[in-house]
Amino acid sequence: MLAVHSENELQLTADVLVIGGGPAAAWAAWAAASQGVKVIIVDKGFLGTSGAAAASGNGIMAPSPENWDKVLWERYRVGKNLANLRWIERVIEKTWLSLPLVESWGYRFPKEDGESVRQSYYGPEYMRVLRKNLLRVGVQILDQSPALELLLADDGSVAGAKGVQRQHHRTYTVRAGAVVLANGGCAFLSKALGCNTNTGDGLLMAVEAGGELSSMEASNHYAISTALNATVTRGVPFGWASYTDEAGNDLGGYINGRRDPFFLPNALMKGPVYARLDRATPEVKAVIEKSHFIAFLPYTKAGIDPYTERVPVTLVLEGTVRGTGGIRIVNDNCATKVPGLYAAGDAASREFLAGLASGGGGPNAAWAISTGQWAGVGAADFAKSLGAHANERVTRPAGQVGLRSPMAGRSPSPSSPTSEFDSEAIVHGVQAQMLPLEKNYLRSEQGLLDSLAKLETLWQQVQENPKQDTVRDVEFSRRAAALTAVARWAYFSALHRTETRSEHIRMDYPETDPNQRYYQATGGLDKLWVRRDWITDAIATPPVITTQTTPTVSKL
Repeated sequence: MLAVHSENELQLTADVLVIGGGPAAAWAAWAAASQGVKVIIVDKGFLGTSGAAAASGNGIMAPSPENWDKVLWERYRVGKNLANLRWIERVIEKTWLSLPLVESWGYRFPKEDGESVRQSYYGPEYMRVLRKNLLRVGVQILDQSPALELLLADDGSVAGAKGVQRQHHRTYTVRAGAVVLANGGCAFLSKALGCNTNTGDGLLMAVEAGGELSSMEASNHYAISTALNATVTRGVPFGWASYTDEAGNDLGGYINGRRDPFFLPNALMKGPVYARLDRATPEVKAVIEKSHFIAFLPYTKAGIDPYTERVPVTLVLEGTVRGTGGIRIVNDNCATKVPGLYAAGDAASREFLAGLASGGGGPNAAWAISTGQWAGVGAADFAKSLGAHANERVTRPAGQVGLRSPMAGRSPSPSSPTSEFDSEAIVHGVQAQMLPLEKNYLRSEQGLLDSLAKLETLWQQVQENPKQDTVRDVEFSRRAAALTAVARWAYFSALHRTETRSEHIRMDYPETDPNQRYYQATGGLDKLWVRRDWITDAIATPPVITTQTTPTVSKL
């Protein structure tokens, strides 16, 4: 990998290496450091400003204890018998107990009657506080340093990672006793705000090391955005919108006073859709403009009053970022199948919390806080168990596709006449299969098979020589490989779940099948596979909870 620059390679050692730069990674690094071990964290961007959380505000699933049961059962209901009550309770409790720490580190939550209201956070400030705290406890941060592959010891355990540093134009190696993958999900470079760092790198690294993924069929979450820029995916303000077509005809979209979740995708596939926030009261306006201010910036720049004027809207793919699929975790410390490898946040499957539904917003924020800490402690304990000579282990790099070609020396394939594959063309090819609503939102057996065939062709192309003239070339080649791999796992998993459940919609199997109460593990590189992990816990019966028929909005 980038051999021409190996002479000035940076070589470091740590007990725990955390890969990622969002909330889950920051919490994992802090939790590991709190166990008295040396921690290094590497981020594709600048830890504190890159990623989805840093881009705007977000709610947190952290109800006061008297409301825990209500929130717990609502989460379980949304999971449609695939969520896990014990895990939901663990996440709620851990998050509630953790937020006072953030306040002690310098974050200022709003006050009501003299009490802190810890129901949401302002992303830029939240991440600034987390970064400052990591530096305070001695965590070494490598910014602009994407990790590209894991290192494995002879016994198959993880022993660190290799990557590149953009600003220094060099490679780096971090040897470590344990690794936490917290580098996000995959939004397929859809331009959703803050998600261009979320390209599935961690998922590919985990599978190459021998890990497994789970619930990858829940990888098709789309979020509403104004078509003025199609990046700001803040759906709350649109809860007070009316929708019309090009001619101004009211499109409705409500069932028993609640928005039909299938309404907007179906309407957009028929033609342009426009929204006007004319259902918002003055009280609602005051709240949403404060708590979701970033959603109003496109209107301000365009000189549009969204309460009285129509604005075109679209749906932007957020994939597994607000979806559910990710690295399969196997115990309460968020360990993976690979010894020494842990997963947290959006990189991990959130099936225990959400089933196949989205955990977007508050639940995912709580998942990042809780799993980050569990993974950090688990990684620290594993590293300690190896003793003082853990970083003297003989290692080998686990990465291959997009980094080094298994087809080196062979004749170029007809589909790729040159010896180097075109990273940009690969990305566009993946996006052509993943971004369109008619392919990824409304799925069918024939559609999935057609897309998988095209993705297989792209996978064969990324087996060829990656361009490696600069560190950016290496990064983009690896990114193209990761996007292709994640797309294949997503559609292969979707093909094998023959039902519609939550966000996984099969047009040829429109009903939820009560007999498909299992998670789908998946993996493989050249040869994909799926396994059913049956859920043996009895289905719990929640109490009757009165639900609201009008949208609510969290306050900052």
